[in-house]
Amino acid sequence: MTAANAVQRSFPHDFPFDPAYGRTLDGLLRVPVPNAPTDFDAFWRSRYGEALRVAPEPEAGQLVEERDGVRIHEVLYTSVGDVRLGGWLVLPAPGPVEHGFVIGHGYGGRSGVGPDVPLPLPRSAAILPCVRGMGERGLVPGIPTLPDQHVLHGIASRETYVIGDCVADLWCAATALLELVPELRESGAGLGYLGESFGGGLGALALPWDERFAAGQLTVPTFGNHPLRLTLDCVGSGASVRRHHAEHPAIVEVLRYFDAASAATRVRAPVLVAPALFDPSVPPPGQFAVFNGLPESAGRELHVLDAGHFEWPGKAESTDRLAAAKGEFFGRVLA
Repeated sequence: MTAANAVQRSFPHDFPFDPAYGRTLDGLLRVPVPNAPTDFDAFWRSRYGEALRVAPEPEAGQLVEERDGVRIHEVLYTSVGDVRLGGWLVLPAPGPVEHGFVIGHGYGGRSGVGPDVPLPLPRSAAILPCVRGMGERGLVPGIPTLPDQHVLHGIASRETYVIGDCVADLWCAATALLELVPELRESGAGLGYLGESFGGGLGALALPWDERFAAGQLTVPTFGNHPLRLTLDCVGSGASVRRHHAEHPAIVEVLRYFDAASAATRVRAPVLVAPALFDPSVPPPGQFAVFNGLPESAGRELHVLDAGHFEWPGKAESTDRLAAAKGEFFGRVLA
């Protein structure tokens, strides 16, 4: 669904709150972006510099499967803190590599490449990392694996909050991909980033500082406008942060450094955002705040979904339309 024909949506549900939050599309497009701390840019540039200094030492493992014109391998690489992470490497079965993608995942991690393959463009390679704490291939001692616990890990300080390291895991994955597929590095082709929900929020935090990414696509992104999110009832990781904030209000100062909407204002690459009008897990006002923060001059594009994190009639058709929009978008901006 495009912005032009989107309308407020509601579906039968059992939640004790309204997953549309009483917002129309017009109202969602007016959700503001919170002011970032004065040292926001310096903080993130320092984190990015640290990630670039990591030697990822990637290892492409055994072939897992071959389908949709690609070969899928296991992969290992090193991220900040000398953490070894796993994931999957996708390579075209025949022919040269012309495009590269880093693909983030939702909260809970991933057990395989799933619907992320087929890739948005043919003749593409991709790395699908499991960030620290997420899924079997992202297990790290001391980091919780359950989303409601993971999202609170280290939250008392901006230096220790796990979300910052998860963003770094994406940057190190990009370095690993460029080492594993040297033709991408040699051609100078910019990478594309895709992320949904948790991966969408991480992507918004990662994109502004890394010029290796020439474009991004964020679906139902989380972490947008934390001050507003803390006032909105929901399920999932956001509810965990909201409960924790009620007992530890000082974390709001930490969260200011991890606001995806604030980070979006710094993005200079074209980004296609697919926020939802109805979503019980990631409140739509926060999703739209990420889109609203993107500079129009950078080439932001909007693809509105009826719902997110929810089963509804027409979901399969909506998924197909979004897949087509991704292909058209990346085919145009990465050409």
